[in-house]
Amino acid sequence: MTDDLNCDLGTYGHHQVISPNIDRLASEGVLFENAHNQFPLCGPSRASLMTGMYSDQTNHTLLDVDLRQTIPDVVTLGQRFRQRGYTSVRIGKIYHYGNPGTIGTSGQDDISTWDYTINPYGRDKEEEYKINTLKKRQYGGTLSWLAAEGNDEEQTDGIGATEAIEQLEKFSKNRKKFFLAVGMYRPHTPYVAPKKYFDLYQMDEMEIPYSGSSDEYLSSIPLPAALSVRWKKDQNLLNDKSNYKLAQEIKEAYFATTTFVDAQVGRILNKLRQTGLDKNTIVVFTSDHGYHLGEHGHWQKQTLFENATRVPLIFKGPGVENGVRSNSPVELIDIYPTLMDLTKIEAPSHVVGKSLVPIFNDHKHKVRQSALTRWRASQHGSLNFKESGIQGYSIKTERFRLTKWGENGEHGYELYDHEKDSEEMDNLVNNLSYKSTLDSLKKHIDLRIANARKKPDGLGRQFEEKRLHKVIMTPGDLYDIDSKRIWERPADE
Repeated sequence: MTDDLNCDLGTYGHHQVISPNIDRLASEGVLFENAHNQFPLCGPSRASLMTGMYSDQTNHTLLDVDLRQTIPDVVTLGQRFRQRGYTSVRIGKIYHYGNPGTIGTSGQDDISTWDYTINPYGRDKEEEYKINTLKKRQYGGTLSWLAAEGNDEEQTDGIGATEAIEQLEKFSKNRKKFFLAVGMYRPHTPYVAPKKYFDLYQMDEMEIPYSGSSDEYLSSIPLPAALSVRWKKDQNLLNDKSNYKLAQEIKEAYFATTTFVDAQVGRILNKLRQTGLDKNTIVVFTSDHGYHLGEHGHWQKQTLFENATRVPLIFKGPGVENGVRSNSPVELIDIYPTLMDLTKIEAPSHVVGKSLVPIFNDHKHKVRQSALTRWRASQHGSLNFKESGIQGYSIKTERFRLTKWGENGEHGYELYDHEKDSEEMDNLVNNLSYKSTLDSLKKHIDLRIANARKKPDGLGRQFEEKRLHKVIMTPGDLYDIDSKRIWERPADE
């Protein structure tokens, strides 16, 4: 599991990003071209993945919410494996963590999911004060980056990979069945990786899109969509071409960190092969959501555009054909039932995702007509939607994306034709030649939303979410009794 990784990878056709290990994994298994998350934010997306349910069913739309606060009786993916005799182990970030704030802790973990857990803590966390950032001493929600000193094994994700290697060695000897979930913290901000990964790229070759940065573009989409790509005030300066070099520096850092993550994935997969465990182990590679790198004038996630909803998704192992690519619309909640199907374990009745095994057998097969993603615009007070509770839903078919804002679409729709406009810049809602398509997709999205809101059988209790209070501190700084920073450690110390 990666954090904030989009589909800018070699195997997905990106011409710059260096990702040989992920590319090799894809060549040995099934790659999904049209996979999407159910909520483009870490916590809610991960809750859906680990339970096989939509966010309307998990009642998760915020960060810093424990899973059992809202659905205390749910049987999670790792928990189900435990019930059937597997040893379930977590390394790093699977459920939500404040990244990088709570690295080294258990974050918003669920103790019922795991037999035991490992929380790596590396040099990137210890030297947080050295990181470049658009907003002083803020890293997780702010664009921030560092070409770090030292080697891979000193970084949190490098330590996580080493821990995973040790676990594989142990399982190869004791022959126990295992479910090993390895959660990388990168390329989530801050984009930190050893300097050698930055040296693989030329900063002046970074391409920054500006087509979505104009007021004219914003006027062509519904207000909630426009606000979703402008609410991060600190990063809007990158839409000014006078800051082009800064944008290039930040994008290079994201790519360098992606390549660093790829290297850690490679270390783990190499160990899997060396032990011979690869012959009887299913490997899944994915991310919690996509990521904007200037597209639509936005950086990071939390939109209903393809950049934020689409995720890499690769399966490899027994029962999975080699070198297959599928354009079937699939969802992260499909991982749970697929793993149950492949291991011949009965899935809990609350799991509403669909097994992808039929696609492994026939790559042209479709398990559904569209992938559904939800975004709650009231997530941010700066959008001034707190009272109105405006939210959006988006579906992606093989060809089209339709996004609906408001319970009855009263805040607008967006329609994009990916055969002609893969960047989703031309909203076709008022194009009469697409009227029949629009009318059909409106009916389809309403049906998808209604089904996603149904309480699944066997779920048990449901409660409303309440965000927990969290204090974040930078290692090396000093704070008073109220956790107010009173001294900052110099970056050159």
